[in-house]
Amino acid sequence: MARVLKIGVLFLLSITLNTIETNAQEATKEHKDSLKSFVEEYYRLNIAVFQANSTIEDIDTIFSMFTDDFIYIHPKYGGVYSRENLQNGYVRNQKNGGYNGSIVDIKIINMIIGLNAVVVEKRFIKKTKDGIPEKGDSEMTLFEFEAGKIFKIFEYW
Repeated sequence: MARVLKIGVLFLLSITLNTIETNAQEATKEHKDSLKSFVEEYYRLNIAVFQANSTIEDIDTIFSMFTDDFIYIHPKYGGVYSRENLQNGYVRNQKNGGYNGSIVDIKIINMIIGLNAVVVEKRFIKKTKDGIPEKGDSEMTLFEFEAGKIFKIFEYW
């Protein structure tokens, strides 16, 4: 009787695990490609905002990529920012002339893509006083996604 019970329990456990595995979300190639494209577009839009001729609409386009409860974490530059705080900072920087075209590109060095998360190693490409592009330091950023949008950005530089 105990043997039959053990076999029955193992059978039910096997069915349960197979069901969980079948229903589990997977990081398919299409999913990874989608996240990769999303992050690349985020950086492309930031380059547009960093130019002297950028507009509020350019900023709004970036923020349309974020969930309503989005958070930005950058311990070196003040800690945790809500979506509203960060957007206000972008607008303030734009109005104060902080976006003057000195950052000309963002070079993605490496990307590790998982299930609803992407870690990026990147460098800002800045224009020197002589107008010559210069690579900045390597920096690491974590993106987390929820419902097809960026839920969290954590800067590790």
